Amino acid sequence: MGLFSNKVVIITGASSGIGEAAAREFAANGSKVMCAARSEEKLAGLVEDLRQKGQEASYVVTDVSCEDDCRVLVEKTVEKYGTVHILINNAGISMRALFAETDLKVLHRLMDVNFWGTVYCTKYALPYLVANKGSLVGVSSVAGFHGLPGRTGYSASKFAMHGFLETLRIENLKKGLHVMIIAPGFTATDIRIHALTGDGSEQGVSPRKEDKLESPQHVAKWILKGIRKKKRNKILTWVGRLTALFQRILPEMVDRAYYNEMALEPDSPLK
Repeated sequence: MGLFSNKVVIITGASSGIGEAAAREFAANGSKVMCAARSEEKLAGLVEDLRQKGQEASYVVTDVSCEDDCRVLVEKTVEKYGTVHILINNAGISMRALFAETDLKVLHRLMDVNFWGTVYCTKYALPYLVANKGSLVGVSSVAGFHGLPGRTGYSASKFAMHGFLETLRIENLKKGLHVMIIAPGFTATDIRIHALTGDGSEQGVSPRKEDKLESPQHVAKWILKGIRKKKRNKILTWVGRLTALFQRILPEMVDRAYYNEMALEPDSPLK
């Protein structure tokens, strides 16, 4: 089965989208997968499906914005499987509203899930990851490399995630810990449907043509490939790579390009 056979993998946000696809991909490669999310119904269905295929999987209902939930997630994983080799910090939410029209509770929520969720899970899994010279992964976005208009809380949380993970990489430089930040492009998941508006309510519809977007399965395969090749930062789209490049040399051009792109969305908050 190769590199991932019998590896213990924790995946947050595993009930749908990239997280679910990653759980299926790791399980198919022989890993012991612990799935975490808030929806017990979806987690139970996913784990049952994997077990029917003869694959090893379990779940723990987890709200990553709650530190105790993250601690229990790691403890139950170690109790069942003995250790942790790979942690995929995938759970996340988005938003769409101008900062001037956004209740600050929205930014708190984005930081609680996207940033603090990563911090909490990593804190409790880190001793096992270091002991195993394992992999710590953050599923991020180009929004973590350059600010996206109308997504202040999302960009801020991803920038914070990047700073946290990059620092951990340096702190553990001589301990063999692999740290990877992976930035997919727009992917066909429910994240835009559940994105928060300025008052904290869910957007309810996607401003993108979901059938034209990248598949979660494509991203999941790249997560495994990135771990296999010990990648540091992996940006999956050429647009994203160009953004990261031009952000350093022509930032004003990137500002205008992002403004124009986001302004084209239906009911865009940008005028």
